[in-house]
Amino acid sequence: MRVTAASLHLVELDLVHEFQTSSHRKSSLAHILVHLVDESGAQGWGEIASAAAPYYNAENVETCWLMARDYLLPRVLGASWEHPQEVAGLWRAVRGNEFAKAGVDVAAWSLWSGHQGVPLATALGGTRGQVVAGVSLGIEPTIDDLLVQVAAQVGHGYPRVKLKIAPGWDVEPVRAVRAAYPDLDLHVDANGVYTESPEHLAALRGLDGFGLTMMEQPFAPRDLLAHARFQRTVTTPVCLDESVETLADLELALELDAGRVLNIKVSRMGGLTAARAAHDLATTRGVPVWCGGMHEFGVGRAANVALSSLPGFTLPSDVSGSDKYYRRDVIVPPVTAERGVVTVPTGAGLGFDVDTAFVAEHTLRSTTLTV
Repeated sequence: MRVTAASLHLVELDLVHEFQTSSHRKSSLAHILVHLVDESGAQGWGEIASAAAPYYNAENVETCWLMARDYLLPRVLGASWEHPQEVAGLWRAVRGNEFAKAGVDVAAWSLWSGHQGVPLATALGGTRGQVVAGVSLGIEPTIDDLLVQVAAQVGHGYPRVKLKIAPGWDVEPVRAVRAAYPDLDLHVDANGVYTESPEHLAALRGLDGFGLTMMEQPFAPRDLLAHARFQRTVTTPVCLDESVETLADLELALELDAGRVLNIKVSRMGGLTAARAAHDLATTRGVPVWCGGMHEFGVGRAANVALSSLPGFTLPSDVSGSDKYYRRDVIVPPVTAERGVVTVPTGAGLGFDVDTAFVAEHTLRSTTLTV
């Protein structure tokens, strides 16, 4: 294949419900949609789902725009390749910037699978026709507000709920949710804000008796030794997220026993090519994986659904219906969940159509590059 035109569209959508993590609160999201066109006229879409500010990792919308426009897309335009897993090799000299790379990588997979007339899930090696979905809930003003949100998602049939935690918002909210839902698949996510101080460790260990499926990313991303030390003191599996950006990170984490569950995010790992490789390695080592999310619009959400169809994704993934986050999505039809289960699309490529008129209405800026 040979890409002859590529465009970037910065699109902003309001969230249905404000979302707060340990670092910030957000009421809307602006993501970059990547559009590739090859010489035959075939099209592919990807999504750069980076945060607006460098709180999740070092990237943000502006750095991703710069990297995609000036460094990634120029290397893709005019280059010939047979399979999307070759595309990452075109920018091998560019270090880091995994979110920016992910959007272009997904667009290449979308382009290729659509051109081949096969579903993206099939192209990746997916084996299941349905994916079990979970939801992620942010920090709320009060525990009562949190219980209202949990009740709503349980009422929609989602079998797993993830709670964001932070120092001062950890043991008590978890205690309240567990008391109300003793059998719920429940886990927590700290986004790396805890330290090994006595107070923080006491709070984290205080969560160990609530039957959590996992404690996700309690310590800073690069502090794998802290995760390994903590894992030895608790029975709840530690799940790694921000700590694993590359396969080398995963190999080191496994060697240290720093985590016994892996959250694979397409965006964090630089795209579907790397995410699939992480799935293969983790599965070989007996580590259960699930697909995390970055509140993706429909393009990124469709890619996550396709990835989650791979056999190693044995835990519920963050692929809940679009309506949990957005009143209207950029794809038609939107991703939907029935009692917490999402059907893997069988159409070629992403399996959804991008609503280009709606995208245009919500685009803050665009740029197009051609050969």
